[in-house]
Amino acid sequence: MDQVLEERDAADWVYRGEGAANIVVAYTGSSPALAGKVLRIQKVPEKESNFIHGSAFSANERLLWKDHKELVLSPTRDMAAQLYLEHVMSPLLGSKHVDAGIQVLVSQEFLEAVEENINGRRPVWRINAAKVNRDCKHALLLSDHSCFPRGIMNDEPCISIEIKPKCGFLPSSRYIAKRNAIKRSITRFKMHQALKFHDKEVSKISDYDPLDLFSGSKDRMYKALKALYDTPQNNFRVFMDGSLILGDLGGSADSTTRVIGENLEDVLKSIIQADDGLRTRRFLELIIEAVRKSGVLDRLLDVQKLDTYNIEGAIHAYYNIVSRPCIVCKELGEDGWFHKRNSLHSLSLEESLKIVKDFLISATVKDCSLMICFRPRGAASDSSFSSVHLESTGQFFDYKAFFIDLDLKPLDKMEHYYKLDQKIVRWYTQIARDECSDKRDGCIELYSNTN
Repeated sequence: MDQVLEERDAADWVYRGEGAANIVVAYTGSSPALAGKVLRIQKVPEKESNFIHGSAFSANERLLWKDHKELVLSPTRDMAAQLYLEHVMSPLLGSKHVDAGIQVLVSQEFLEAVEENINGRRPVWRINAAKVNRDCKHALLLSDHSCFPRGIMNDEPCISIEIKPKCGFLPSSRYIAKRNAIKRSITRFKMHQALKFHDKEVSKISDYDPLDLFSGSKDRMYKALKALYDTPQNNFRVFMDGSLILGDLGGSADSTTRVIGENLEDVLKSIIQADDGLRTRRFLELIIEAVRKSGVLDRLLDVQKLDTYNIEGAIHAYYNIVSRPCIVCKELGEDGWFHKRNSLHSLSLEESLKIVKDFLISATVKDCSLMICFRPRGAASDSSFSSVHLESTGQFFDYKAFFIDLDLKPLDKMEHYYKLDQKIVRWYTQIARDECSDKRDGCIELYSNTN
């Protein structure tokens, strides 16, 4: 696409959502080339003075990704992000489920105007944390996976869900310290919920258990989806014809109220043929059927499991790569784990690079989202889309499933991952039990085993 998006084009793009690294805006104008598209725009942290605008890889990152020459030769970070989707994520997760998109030129004036237009929709804490990177020359143009392509069965309504599955397995690495053994039996998601509740990032602890969603059992998967529906937070959204109807773009929807639930039941009338009060349940069953048939969670789990060392092992390999004294070893001293950690510092550079690269790829897919879009299948449906049968209603649906938010994780974030991991576990094991002993709302059964 040779077109450059200019200031005059900014009014045609509306806020769709954002993560830590990017803002997503959706196209609402009349250009056929942009219809059904979203634009992913890079952000820059407000308080990171060492952030280099549009920077390419560091020397150590070039070493880390040397087997992917297209990536290493990227002139800018935003272009590298697109090549990461194409050359790393797509082969691992399947090209059918990864949209690598294309780079489009954007002017500084366009970026400034888009930011001004959307700031009224962005959560305040997101605005305070980061702004649009106005020095970027490109943005990533992707298909809008909350709806089907324009021009195909336009008269058929479509509904889509966005799920952030999180990590679907319990770590078993031999490098997990004894004091952190709880990681082997309690999911990271559950422990992090306790910390977020304490820090007032969420007002209610979610009952969602990623192990249920990844289990393959229909009953456990339904339990997981129902928990996500009850407490969406930043992990569950529903769109009707591309418009958000459940969840929150800023991730602050801690509970689905009765009114919101009734509204979803009403909206589902055009999609699900079921009695009042049953349509939401049937919709969740439809999601389960599509997930099981597509195998997307199986593929996701396989990539997540590339992290075999856990951050407690991978952090030592990181210090091997950057050729700096290991701060973690210095802090831990010569305890019972000294010899295990020392063996990691005896690894070759190639072995250390593989450990860290696998960890960062796993970090990408532990934090990505899965978007599945449905529409009732009619006689004239486009056969290029997969179909799924909802036995409880006798209906067939076209569906498509895509992974989104597959962000390239920076090498220098390894220390952050380690510190956050230790903070989460330390809080859960040392503080949360006492603070929740009075069984305040949200803390009941906080310590129940997830297995």
